[in-house]
Amino acid sequence: MQISELKSVIRRKRKLYRKSPARHVAENVLNRAFTSEKPNEKWCTDVIKLNYGHGKKAYLRAIIDLYDGSIVSYVFGHSNNNSLVFKTTKSAI
Repeated sequence: MQISELKSVIRRKRKLYRKSPARHVAENVLNRAFTSEKPNEKWCTDVIKLNYGHGKKAYLRAIIDLYDGSIVSYVFGHSNNNSLVFKTTKSAI
């Protein structure tokens, strides 16, 4: 290694994650019943982070109807914030 002038990279140790107690726990409304009897009775949402280019990110948030699995609404954004949630919900309604 000295002849080739190679050096090892020494990484810093990561700090340990400390669990903190949950301040607010939402009520379990669905109780794992992920089916619905009629349309627009139960909606679920999720967000997906998409990486592209050199360190760029895009977020896709979608609302799905549990009756037939159809996409009710979807919105793209460059940050995962409340604005993206409100746009998706407004589009669905």
